[in-house]
Amino acid sequence: MEKTDIKSLTCEELAERLKDMGLPAFRARQIYQWLHEKQAVSFDDMTNISRELRERLKEYFEFVTLSQVDVRISRADGTRKYLFALPDGHVIESVLMKYKYGNSVCISSQVGCRMGCRFCASTLDGLARNLRPSEMLEQTYQIQKDVGERISHVVVMGSGEPLDNYDNFVRFIRLLTGKGGLNISQRNVTVSTCGIVPNMKRLAQEHLQITLALSLHAPSDEVRKRLMPSANTYHLKDILEACREYFEVTGRRVTFEYSLVKGVNDNLEEAKALAGLLKDMHGHVNLIPVNPIKEREYVQSTPQSVQEFKNYLEKNGIHVTIRREMGRDIGGACGQLRKSYLNQKKEG
Repeated sequence: MEKTDIKSLTCEELAERLKDMGLPAFRARQIYQWLHEKQAVSFDDMTNISRELRERLKEYFEFVTLSQVDVRISRADGTRKYLFALPDGHVIESVLMKYKYGNSVCISSQVGCRMGCRFCASTLDGLARNLRPSEMLEQTYQIQKDVGERISHVVVMGSGEPLDNYDNFVRFIRLLTGKGGLNISQRNVTVSTCGIVPNMKRLAQEHLQITLALSLHAPSDEVRKRLMPSANTYHLKDILEACREYFEVTGRRVTFEYSLVKGVNDNLEEAKALAGLLKDMHGHVNLIPVNPIKEREYVQSTPQSVQEFKNYLEKNGIHVTIRREMGRDIGGACGQLRKSYLNQKKEG
């Protein structure tokens, strides 16, 4: 008998499963609390449930947990980068960033990624598999337990393309922000996409209050194709229309992520084109000095180029910030820690 992933079920779904086992509804609320509020590490932790029932649960349900393989702590800003092992042996990474407004966790949504963005280490070995909702939740749960402090913000910008794992991602959001768990506000959740238009439109119709962040990185399809293979499938015109639709349906403004790569997309001609592209959009530009990876030739723009780019956008009415670099001394960019771990395993 194939076991059900219990941590990926809603409380209502769990109640239905337990009903089929002849158990009352209050048991579902009890167990759900152990899973998501108390964050038990096994069925045996559920001390107000009989041993007999715990054994029955083990027969029917899989209890997903992650194990910590490595954690690196930045001496510069306290950022923590985690490498977690999944039940099947795959590894993923997550990041804890501490801000004045609270603790933010950046989680992965897939093992690897098939989007192929040229400046990202996550894509170097392709996509291994999607993460389940439980495996996305566990990243947040494990980090909160490790630091002993509440996580108030979650960013789905780690390895993987969340909208390429759409159903599991949406279920994760509902579990993360619903009652009976961490109860994180949807307004404190951000998801990043490279621009999968059909699923951006689907996401708008979910009527969630999460922030949508578009990995834009260039103001034209031509330059974008040099950086992001997905631009060969989804064109800027259609992507921006999906962004407008998201804003109109949800009232949530879109963030436009723009990684500045020296000599590729960081000159004032690009800034001018970007200002024209976004002038009527209800959004915000987040400039990101690219974090170089050794497998690619791209290098970071100079501080002067970054500032000039920002100044031009501001003068032309675009809301813009420069992302604060965090965890640079511990390989803070997506996929770097996992890649170095996999390389060591091959060599060892």
